[in-house]
Amino acid sequence: MASIRIGAAVATLVAMTAPAAAQAPSLAGKTVQMIIGFDTGGGFDLWGRTVARHIGKHLPGNPTVVPQNMPAAGALSAANHIYNVAPKDGTVLGFIAGSAVLGPITGVPAARFDPTKITWLGTPSTETSICIAYDSPNVKVKTLKDLYEKELIVGASGPGNGIYYHPKALSVLLGMKFKVIAGFPGSAAAFLAMERGEVDGVCNLLDSISNQRPDWIPSKKVVVLFPGGNAPNPEPKDAPLVNDLARTPEDRQAIEFLYAGTGIGRPFLAPPDLAPDVLKMMRDAFSATMSDPEFLADAKKQKLDVTPEDGEHIAALVKKVYATPKPIVDKIGELIK
Repeated sequence: MASIRIGAAVATLVAMTAPAAAQAPSLAGKTVQMIIGFDTGGGFDLWGRTVARHIGKHLPGNPTVVPQNMPAAGALSAANHIYNVAPKDGTVLGFIAGSAVLGPITGVPAARFDPTKITWLGTPSTETSICIAYDSPNVKVKTLKDLYEKELIVGASGPGNGIYYHPKALSVLLGMKFKVIAGFPGSAAAFLAMERGEVDGVCNLLDSISNQRPDWIPSKKVVVLFPGGNAPNPEPKDAPLVNDLARTPEDRQAIEFLYAGTGIGRPFLAPPDLAPDVLKMMRDAFSATMSDPEFLADAKKQKLDVTPEDGEHIAALVKKVYATPKPIVDKIGELIK
């Protein structure tokens, strides 16, 4: 009996003195915040809320995941919050645009985070960006050729997002006559402004346009001027990739850098410097969500195309972006201020 009591005491002592790192983290009884860097009602909000509905069951302890919109500064405020303020215990994760990754490297003042140090969890999809013009009598641009000769007023959020800096930079790089009106909280507001005749068009993600206004492209309510991205997309048809409109090799390299965020997609992120077990917990939960049959069925119902990449892939792309030659970075940085 004495030996049994001694053995039990030793086991208890070992359990009490085991390092915390050896114990699997748990979020049981806790609430996890999902910071969405955009306004409600847009394509990013739809993605963020769809993931939020399912990722909790893949986190240890099955916590409740609550979406919270933080739309200021084109998702840069959300990235700043995740990087500088959010706790590093797995109770906060975020969702921003891939284009926001260019904010710090191009010198956008509102970008106060380091994308090479932030924790990338993955993206549910990569993207194609398109520039469109609303087909109404008041809109003078009807073709790509018109865009070089007539002004197109496009709605945008603000610096740090492709909806703002794609048209702003292309006006100089390619001589297109975009006039950017910033200040819209998100794509939903910009689309509504197009329908009201307050702006003529927008440069935004293809799936965001297709989800919020599914009839626009098929019924030709809008003219697709050109797509942009890391690789050609089969849709839309008969529109040249913006990379192929470059007039010099240097301009092509600048355009590829400008659209680097499309390859990064719609990334989910967490604070930097996570403990290894917390990092593994969060990346594993994201990956498990991407293959969860219930999530996939929900995404299909929402007409969201799931083509995921993991956190390591996103981190490698970010590292590649930040290795871009400084003259190209400086050139784009000046154009998108």
